[in-house]
Amino acid sequence: MRNRDPEGPVFDLLSYGRRGSGLRDRLLPAQMQQIARTVARTPEVMVKVLPAGANSLAAVRQHLAYVGRQGDVDLQTDDGQRLQDREAAADLIDDWDLDLAACQSGLGGLQGRLAPRLVHKLVFSMPAGTPADKVLRATQGFCREKFALKHRYVLALHTDEPHPHVHVIIKAISEQGERLNIRKATLREWREEFASQLRLVGVPANATPRFDRGETRPRKSDGIFRAARRGASTHIRERVDAAAAELRGANRAVEPAKLQLQQTRREVERGWHVISEALKSQGQTALAEQTRRFSVGLPPVRTEREWLIAGLVEQVKGNRAREREMTR
Repeated sequence: MRNRDPEGPVFDLLSYGRRGSGLRDRLLPAQMQQIARTVARTPEVMVKVLPAGANSLAAVRQHLAYVGRQGDVDLQTDDGQRLQDREAAADLIDDWDLDLAACQSGLGGLQGRLAPRLVHKLVFSMPAGTPADKVLRATQGFCREKFALKHRYVLALHTDEPHPHVHVIIKAISEQGERLNIRKATLREWREEFASQLRLVGVPANATPRFDRGETRPRKSDGIFRAARRGASTHIRERVDAAAAELRGANRAVEPAKLQLQQTRREVERGWHVISEALKSQGQTALAEQTRRFSVGLPPVRTEREWLIAGLVEQVKGNRAREREMTR
């Protein structure tokens, strides 16, 4: 868990787990607030970068049309305009001089390399039940803080799924000619800022690393079985087949990934223990006990293959239950 609040230093749970019980630093109020949100399982924000379709004018035009639902959804620009027509994508491409940027970056493609991104495509979302208007306001606040007067951007709120989410398209080259590069540290910082903006509009929100919360389930696992049934991914089908073989007892070898996950989990648990003791020493006995219970209740460590096996087991149970219902 990291905290970039100006009142205190970066807070890194794993570093405490590696240092052991020799913690001498006092936890600052902002850090204790972060701990309290985490152990209370405050909803976690999601900031995702869409990887494909940002290197050509055609791909950018297509994505803008998708985000704007062919004119049915407002596209809100950085300068306060609301665009809601089928020509919005063409207007933005012209306004942002993306045709010139595409021409200039095309040299990279001629040399056999992928052309640089013209835009970055982001999605900001919260769990189902979060007020959509507040997710939009928080995203607007985030974009103003990070990109105003630097990078051109446009955003659109989508409410056609249970979880409200906002698509943001950002011009990769700033008005000052600097290219925006998004790294892991960038995304971590953006998640923290987005969570902060949500709290400003009254939405409980948190941003912590997955491992601090004991989360080991691969993000792609939710769609694995649907994609496998559709035959949409050879890689996924191979992973499901391997999991099924292991479920039948064909392969019980311990994955190297499991050993690494177990080591990380030990460091996470030690980190939470150190934090609990530090809270206790500072008189925060209730939060210390809540932190201890949180650490004890972390979900089991599972690799991707083990998650697949668990999913297959549930799928088999569900099929059998349906068969029993049909035979009654």
